[in-house]
Amino acid sequence: MTVEVSKARCREVIAALRRGTVPQSGLDLFAVGLDRFASSMDEDLATIAKGGAAFHAIRGEYGSGKTFFARWLAERAKRSGMAVSEIQISETETPLHRLETVYRRLTERLMTATHPPSALRPIVDSWFYTLEEEVLDEGEVSEHDEEALAIAVDTLLEQRLAEVARTTPAFAAALRGYRKARVAGDVATAESLIAWLGGQKSVAASARRAAGVRGDLDHFAALGFLQGLLTVLRDCGHSGLLLVLDEIETLQRVRGDVREKGLNALRQLLDEIDAGRFPGLFLVITGTPAFFDGQQGVQRLAPLAQRLATDFTTDPRFDSTRAVQLRLPGFDLDRLGELGRKVRDLFVGVAHSPDRVKSVVDDRYVADLAEAVTGKLGGQVGVAPRVFLRKLVSDVLDRVDEHAEFDPRVHYPVTVTHAELNEIERNAAVSAGDIELELP
Repeated sequence: MTVEVSKARCREVIAALRRGTVPQSGLDLFAVGLDRFASSMDEDLATIAKGGAAFHAIRGEYGSGKTFFARWLAERAKRSGMAVSEIQISETETPLHRLETVYRRLTERLMTATHPPSALRPIVDSWFYTLEEEVLDEGEVSEHDEEALAIAVDTLLEQRLAEVARTTPAFAAALRGYRKARVAGDVATAESLIAWLGGQKSVAASARRAAGVRGDLDHFAALGFLQGLLTVLRDCGHSGLLLVLDEIETLQRVRGDVREKGLNALRQLLDEIDAGRFPGLFLVITGTPAFFDGQQGVQRLAPLAQRLATDFTTDPRFDSTRAVQLRLPGFDLDRLGELGRKVRDLFVGVAHSPDRVKSVVDDRYVADLAEAVTGKLGGQVGVAPRVFLRKLVSDVLDRVDEHAEFDPRVHYPVTVTHAELNEIERNAAVSAGDIELELP
């Protein structure tokens, strides 16, 4: 990796932390406490590459790093050749019991190492290119005989999607219609059919007629479309798909009947994975301990609770990283300080005044800032990382780098306002007003 690329990655990470968000990439540059999971996650990725499937449930309280873990894993997955899609489950936008909506969000957020969301069309185009190359490599069809090539590609398409076509023939029909429209130069129909393949609603009826498909994707066909997408990914060189269902604990806050439908949809998905229907799928869900252990969550559906059962009565040091559920213990002050030092060092690598930054924002100051921010969030270290990192970057490191006379110990009394906090952070705060802290 070149220095320029390394600096670009650092700047992307710093920019995201400055905004108070989890970076989309570069998490390996400042990950803390995830090394112990690396070996077992790489084993799962190797299983996927061989045509297997995998599943893990990531559990942890708010601030324990569940989203960070998922994106750290996503980076490893992309480096191994997988496609990735991260979906936030919500009652209104992405209810878990509506699998057609989950599939639509999956395709909207689908990405690879070389294509940002949505990567559905580049993946499909790559697949057709792969099929054409395979046909031409056999030497029986000339690349100049477009009609014969189209027939041969359609035949190969049907062979590759035979298993999917038995349960979801519309997926293969839409792919065939997309290719036909593309070859004919009918851009509007091709775009409509790609949208339909992605589960989008209100696709032009004329496009659907051209492909011989009807209506919109429904709950029952969604799993068939997922199966078809995995086939396409595998054939065009991707080892599989990492699908992250984040914040699944939102199921606890929905109506009882909706919650049960969502839990049953998850149970159905796990059963299909176990049955071997989705080779190449790595499913990861994230949730709080209350969701996995409480009566408003997984325990409400006994079959699902049995599938996710994991013993956490032992010391967390001895947790298995191969278990169905993986426990993230969260941060203590030492780990929060270590995180801050890693971010500080990343900043030093792209700073205008690196020596000054490292000298002024030394390890002692980073530890003091971590303790100060945590103290005014009710002492809850797990709630502090986002606010701490944002203040470290935007309020301290940026100012030290830009202003030669700025000394955070003298000129920056740490201020935490409720306006900059999310709901959970706000609940942890001691006062409803501004909180000012003097650092030693």
